[in-house]
Amino acid sequence: MSRYLYALGRFSFHRRWVVLGVWLALLLGMAAAFVGLRGDPSDNFTIPGTESQRAVEQLQRNLPAFAGAQTQLTIAAPENLRITDPAFAPAIDRAVANLSAIPEIAAAAGPAQTRQISPDGRVGLGTVQWKAPLGEVSDAALAELQAAMAPAQEAGLQVEYSGSVYPGYQVKPPMVAEIIGVVAAFAILLITFGAVVAAGLPIITAGIGVGIGLFGIYVVAAFVEIPSATQSLALMLGLSCGIDYALFILHRYRNNLLLLVPRDEAAALAVGTAGGSVVFAALTVIIALCGLAVVGIPFLTYMGAAAAVAVFIAMLISLTLLPAMCGFAGGKVAAFIETPLQPGRAKQVAQVAAYTPQHTMGAAWARFVVRFRIPLLIGGIGVLVVIGLPTLGMHLGLPSGASQPPSNTSRQAYDLTAEHLGAGFNGPLLVVADMSGATDPNAAAVIAVGLDRMPGVALAVPAGGDDRTAVIQVIPESGPNDLATADLVRQIRADRESIESDTGATILVGGTTASNIDTSDKLAAALPIFVVVVVGLAFILLTIAFRAALVPLTSIIGFLLSVFAALGVQVAVFQWGWGAGLLGITPGETISFLPIIVLAIIFGLSSDYEVFVVSRIKEQISDTTEARDAVRNGVGLSARVVTAAAAIMFGVFIAFLAGADPIIKAIGLSLAVGVFLDAFVVRLTLIPAVMSILGDKMWIRSKWFDRYVPDLDIEGTTLERAAKAHAGQPSSTSTANGR
Repeated sequence: MSRYLYALGRFSFHRRWVVLGVWLALLLGMAAAFVGLRGDPSDNFTIPGTESQRAVEQLQRNLPAFAGAQTQLTIAAPENLRITDPAFAPAIDRAVANLSAIPEIAAAAGPAQTRQISPDGRVGLGTVQWKAPLGEVSDAALAELQAAMAPAQEAGLQVEYSGSVYPGYQVKPPMVAEIIGVVAAFAILLITFGAVVAAGLPIITAGIGVGIGLFGIYVVAAFVEIPSATQSLALMLGLSCGIDYALFILHRYRNNLLLLVPRDEAAALAVGTAGGSVVFAALTVIIALCGLAVVGIPFLTYMGAAAAVAVFIAMLISLTLLPAMCGFAGGKVAAFIETPLQPGRAKQVAQVAAYTPQHTMGAAWARFVVRFRIPLLIGGIGVLVVIGLPTLGMHLGLPSGASQPPSNTSRQAYDLTAEHLGAGFNGPLLVVADMSGATDPNAAAVIAVGLDRMPGVALAVPAGGDDRTAVIQVIPESGPNDLATADLVRQIRADRESIESDTGATILVGGTTASNIDTSDKLAAALPIFVVVVVGLAFILLTIAFRAALVPLTSIIGFLLSVFAALGVQVAVFQWGWGAGLLGITPGETISFLPIIVLAIIFGLSSDYEVFVVSRIKEQISDTTEARDAVRNGVGLSARVVTAAAAIMFGVFIAFLAGADPIIKAIGLSLAVGVFLDAFVVRLTLIPAVMSILGDKMWIRSKWFDRYVPDLDIEGTTLERAAKAHAGQPSSTSTANGR
């Protein structure tokens, strides 16, 4: 493989105008398609195979007025007043009449119609039923909704909105997060390379790849319902992987230049050596992201596929456009920044790394790890386990109004409703009754009475329907994300026959709250299958890459420790509220699909760092008879660039805490912590410690393996030997050891 990558790097360097033209043409083509076909990502999620989804489908067939999106109106009077007072009631009626006149609204009801008024009379709930499903209600229609409620607000009433759609429910991806991430990445690259051009090239190439990917998401959204969170996830991974992959190749290229290798040969060797690690690292990330399809939830499949495409583009750009840009940059890649206080310092650091890597801080750390391998192994595992202990208290759910900032209208509606009516009114269940076989004309009322008598039910009333389908609204005593509500849903389904009684009708439990519960249950059931499939495929891939089973096995164990710790921090912050005020986070539940997304991404990224570190160690194996020397040399050669790559990933991910979307903030924090711990604790400490303990046993393999499995030479060892033999240079190990 290294020979093909070498040829690709040489071609890209010499045919740089062609390569640049192809990528720019692709970017402009996607931009043109974006202008002509632009679709809008939506949040119209479906959860195939669940009871709540069957309830939605039944409503769509027989009672479409109840199948669309819903907005809940929370109307509150000032202190010591009632919404039924003569000063307020006519204003509410006028507002409801305005709502009924909006073409996109199927039905509207105020507190007088819903009869959901708090005992003190201060707060009442109204409902708006939209004709369009979730994700298809336009911003213009939501603006009309707000304008229609003006009479109530002018009368002195407080009006807040919640439900599946409401004004401002879609949080736009924050540009500030991207800007912070890019600035942080540039600063880290500047410190790493000490050269402005070298620091800028990865940013430019990654930016082109991200542009192609994001334009592509909007184009695909014109034909497929792409979830809105897809943009942020693809941006996170496209930007971070694009910069990291370019960093690894550019670092090799710059070292080759410092060793006086001709520029075209330096670029070809960089792609042929570091490029192999980039390919395998990217493939593990892509496998993990595509593995989200195993869950069987469309929005997760689309998110994973889009992010996988972004990573694939980042890989291709690093292998082709980066060496082409190196051709344009010429010697400026090694044009170091000089400071008045320390003139020549940047160049000196780079030359030390190239000629005498045993004098670098990375080499010093490698010697420290090998020397104190057993205490560091025990201590590192202990730290990760302790950090991850909060994971044992994880409570899964989907964001409700309680998860929003205090200024958000959904949060204010949630708090008013919970305080004056009860938490259950924030998450009503919809029990859909199929009346086609009903023998009792009062079947809906009979079922409502049976539901009302159940423990945990605050109220159950018929909400409408016809002779084919009836809807009963069930108000739990507990909130939408409480465990008691999930237990109530399961109990209703378990007691289905007794609730239906002898009416001849059959019931399904649906609604947003039940759908969220079903989503969490389906994700929990799919998680073991996902782990087996993704980890199994990656195990095979890494075994082929390193030709040793213990390498991927220790990598997977380290990944599990990293994920355990990352989820522990997420629970401590987002559930328990540790430091939540400093980070602008409202404590709530753990997003139900967060663990599986974090598992997929951290597994892929941890395999990245495993490949980059261990491939360097494997390069040294053939040049030394002592396994611990190989560990020292390999870690010493890779520590600087892996540290920079992990710091860039951390910066890009943590920057998304600057946004307002609680889902993106939770994902960003979890990934930032996971990458940080995996790179510095696992890949640069625990894995070298284990390899130095096991020694040559780490590389044991069966005889049949050598016979049937080809050596892909992802490290490019053959290329480096040939190049050094041609140039008369000593081996990398001899250089590293100062021999």
